[in-house]
Amino acid sequence: MKALRSAASLFALAVLVAVMACAPGGPGEDATAQLHDIFAREWQTRLAENPFQATSVGVHDYNDQLPSVDPEDLERRDGIWRGYLAELEAIDRAALSEEDAINLDMLHAQLADRTAGYSFGSYQIPFNADSGFYSGFARLGFNMPFRTTKDYENYISRMEKWPAYVGQHIGNMRLGLERGFTQPKVVLTGIDQVMDTHIVEDATASVFFKPFAEYPVSVPESEHARLTAAGTQAILESIVPGYTTLRDFMVEEYMPNGRESLGATELPNGADYYRQRIKHFTTLDLTAEEIHQTGVDEVARIRAEMDEIIAEVEFEGSFADFLEFLRTDPRFYPKTAEELLKEAAYITKTMDGKLPALFKTLPRLPYTVEPVPEDIAPKYTAGRAVGSPMGSTQPGRYWVNTYALHTRPLYNMEALSLHEAVPGHHLQGALARELGELPNHRRFSYLSAFGEGWGLYSEWLGLEAGFYKDPYSNFGRLTYEMWRACRLVVDTGVHAMGWSRQQVIDFLAANTALSLHEITTETDRYISWPAQALSYKIGQLKIIELRRRAEAELGEAFDVRLFHDAVLLNGSIPLDVLDRQIDRFIAEQKATA
Repeated sequence: MKALRSAASLFALAVLVAVMACAPGGPGEDATAQLHDIFAREWQTRLAENPFQATSVGVHDYNDQLPSVDPEDLERRDGIWRGYLAELEAIDRAALSEEDAINLDMLHAQLADRTAGYSFGSYQIPFNADSGFYSGFARLGFNMPFRTTKDYENYISRMEKWPAYVGQHIGNMRLGLERGFTQPKVVLTGIDQVMDTHIVEDATASVFFKPFAEYPVSVPESEHARLTAAGTQAILESIVPGYTTLRDFMVEEYMPNGRESLGATELPNGADYYRQRIKHFTTLDLTAEEIHQTGVDEVARIRAEMDEIIAEVEFEGSFADFLEFLRTDPRFYPKTAEELLKEAAYITKTMDGKLPALFKTLPRLPYTVEPVPEDIAPKYTAGRAVGSPMGSTQPGRYWVNTYALHTRPLYNMEALSLHEAVPGHHLQGALARELGELPNHRRFSYLSAFGEGWGLYSEWLGLEAGFYKDPYSNFGRLTYEMWRACRLVVDTGVHAMGWSRQQVIDFLAANTALSLHEITTETDRYISWPAQALSYKIGQLKIIELRRRAEAELGEAFDVRLFHDAVLLNGSIPLDVLDRQIDRFIAEQKATA
């Protein structure tokens, strides 16, 4: 890696000289014009280097291509990002407006994060316990447009490139194996099953065949047979071999040689790596010890509220007995997948009717409720919001996991639905994409502490909206909040304090009403995705803190609809930037009043 970094440094210098030579600048050049020129050029570079992102934001110039993760291209790309960083650092920040200063800071943070990820070799672990490049690629048929013959040809071209893309990732994972930079062996069980679902003998049984099952009227019927034949060939000669190669590599090489240790601090340069992951996911300079103690304090607070509900329902027995009752009583579990999906749909539609009272600005993009795809459901989380490509005719999606119904309690559904759909991730994400006045690097960014903090805040907002009237549902809300508080304890525990996997499982089982299946899948997620789990509670605590500040400062003049606009209409921003934005909102509201 030292030689790689040295080469990267030399390449970065060359790229910087070239980029600066082409960039506007010089004495007297307007700082704002310089900055926005950088924004435009960096964005075009970003899309050219990542065709998947280009497709997702509605730019279809690269729809027949896949990104390269070849080491030489990764090194070249790192040099480009460092060149843009140098350009940003040469801007006279004091000459910018407050908004453009934020724009600069956010692009700088994105680029610095990218270069840090490269320097740590994060590309050598391109997956976690519940998802990775291989599961993301399986969504290709949902994420591309299919309106013209060319759209289908682009899709086929991408499928044909899959084996080479797999080969690049395998090469990078082998580099990780050589230096001990791998996922822990304990979280790898079942990973091969994800690949198995795509190794089919009949192309029509593949998820990749779906676009060929029904053509839009805009594709001439005379083209259908040719496209279907080409698609079938691509599935059988590219998709299946690619997943077969990946499965064989995972089973024969990666899984037997995954590391025995769990914590990120056990990786090469692990302490610095985990510190960088904390900053990446929380957007704040916090230590593992600070976060751990915040989690311990929150667990104690939430536990007291849980005890009050146990007393309210007059349950006789210990806290552990009550959790066992919730996990095992059939009344709390759906009998069919349809029942679970209908419950999710009813909750979200009810919340739709309450949104105008809570939000002044609402997005136009609708959403639907669907089951988590079968090929990823066994190791997937309980639910997730999935966006639609820009310019497509598809809605947003609220995925609900219908796998293993005996582990999907109904008392959690209000909290889950408010978090993932509305007023949570769908509302926040769809609204951000409609903020056309923001630079693209902000409009299409997602910062976990902001996004997941908003999702958890949305669960809490359900109290104000009249949800959780049933005490068991309110306990479900608290167990979801407890779950996120526990994450602060267990993530720092396993990655910085030497906790074992069983310690994490036991802590979650003792403090939440999550099913043991979900506890196990979540534990492996935290182990395999250092610091991501911290973002939820850290973000929620900040948003609630800012709301309380605004309520105290504005008194009767406080309007929750305007407050929510102030939080959401800047897109996904770091928590310290959000803090300053709410102070500005308070000052503006005082002046108006």
